[in-house]
Amino acid sequence: MKTTKTAAADATASDLNPSDPKLADFLCFAIYSANLAYGRAYKPILDELGLTYTQYIAIVALWEQDNQTVSGLGEKLFLESNTLTPILKKLEAMGYLRRQRDAADERQVLVSLTDAGRQLRDKRGGKNLVKASGLSPEEFPRLQKAVVALRNNLLKSMQDTPTRAPEDASPAAGKQRAQTG
Repeated sequence: MKTTKTAAADATASDLNPSDPKLADFLCFAIYSANLAYGRAYKPILDELGLTYTQYIAIVALWEQDNQTVSGLGEKLFLESNTLTPILKKLEAMGYLRRQRDAADERQVLVSLTDAGRQLRDKRGGKNLVKASGLSPEEFPRLQKAVVALRNNLLKSMQDTPTRAPEDASPAAGKQRAQTG
């Protein structure tokens, strides 16, 4: 088994030699596969609540701050309105939240928990996956903060990336990009 130092060296070597990538060296794959593992580990908790993971995080965000706009909730959850709206409609049909137009601004839809939605917190109890992660109580928040920093840096890099000029859209430029990236 590779040590962390060796794996980091391999990742650097893999980055320098893109013609010989190793799946185990891709940080994105490690995060993707950890996300899949989290989904499997959360399944018993979510099944007990009768929710999907996306429904659950919407409820958690509303426990944190009730009565927020759909757009504000979407920003917190990194979901577009066209993805979030059907989730909220389903949660409303389940009796966990209410959606209503903001009286001050009819363009905005406010989302708030019902009593049943607030009671889900008690039904969930203190169940979480900290222990299952195998991380110490000190390591868990450090890793969570590092992943958030990574996400934020990636999002920022996308904002900082200039859009291509029309001349970059030529077939020759596309072929060159395909060969280098």
